[in-house]
Amino acid sequence: MEIPNHVLVEHQGPVSRIVLNRPERRNPLSRAMMTEILAAIRALPEESQVVVMAGAGPAFSAGHDLTELVGTSEKEADELFELCTEMMETIQSIPQPVIARVQGVAAAAGCQLVAACDLAVAAATCRFSTPGVKIGLFCSTPMVPVSRAVGRKRALEMLLTGTPIDAETAADWGLINRVVPDEDLDAAVDDLVDAILSASPMVVGLGKQTFYEQIEVDQAQAYRHAGPVMVKNALMEDAQEGMSAFLEKRKPEWRGR
Repeated sequence: MEIPNHVLVEHQGPVSRIVLNRPERRNPLSRAMMTEILAAIRALPEESQVVVMAGAGPAFSAGHDLTELVGTSEKEADELFELCTEMMETIQSIPQPVIARVQGVAAAAGCQLVAACDLAVAAATCRFSTPGVKIGLFCSTPMVPVSRAVGRKRALEMLLTGTPIDAETAADWGLINRVVPDEDLDAAVDDLVDAILSASPMVVGLGKQTFYEQIEVDQAQAYRHAGPVMVKNALMEDAQEGMSAFLEKRKPEWRGR
C-alpha cells in the first residue's frame, strides 16, 4: 500500500515497513509526514508483528521542516509539536517492536525518532545530532527520548554543542543497538526482524508494554508492576507451550494466547 506523497508503507506477512519518502529534502518531519506516519502506525494489519522505520534516499531524517516554523503562530507551533509527541509516544505504545533502519543523517527530530524506536541499526557512515542550539531552537522535545537513551552528560553534550556523533559513538552511548557497514544494513535489520519473529507475538507485545511501564519508576515500584505481569505471562498458553518445547527439545508452536 502507498500512502500518497510523504510515506511509503509495505506489508509483507508479519513485517511492516514505513519509509519516509521525501529523499530530495532529507525526509523532514513535516506536519504531513508525521500525520501519515501516525496513520500508518495506527493502520497496521493484525498480522503485523514487527515494524521497520526507514528513510528513502541518502538520509534517514534531518528533523522538522523549518519552513513550517518560520513565521508560525503559537497555536500552529503547539499543534505541530503535539503531533510529533503523539507520533513518538504511539511508536512505543503499540505491541509491535519498531526498528529504525538508519543511514546518512538523523538530526534533531530525526534523531528523536531513532531514540523513540524500540531498536535501531545504523550504517557506519551515519551521523546523529541535536543541532537546534546552533539555530536558536534548542532540541527540547528530541531531548526527551535521547536523554533516556544515552544518559545526562552525553545528552547534554549533544544538546549544548549540536556537534554530530558518528555511528560507533552512537552505539557506544546506547542511542542505537549496532552499527554495520553500509552494505550490510538491510541484512542486519533482517537479523533483528527474524529474531523477533521467532518469539510469540503476544509475549513480545506484553514484554514491550511492560518495559515502558516499569523503566521510569523506582526499582520497588518496577518489581511490584513486573511481578504480576510475570505471573500472568507464565500462565499463558504460549508460555506453557514454550517451556514445554524447551524441555522436550523441540520448536514451539505459538498460538497467540
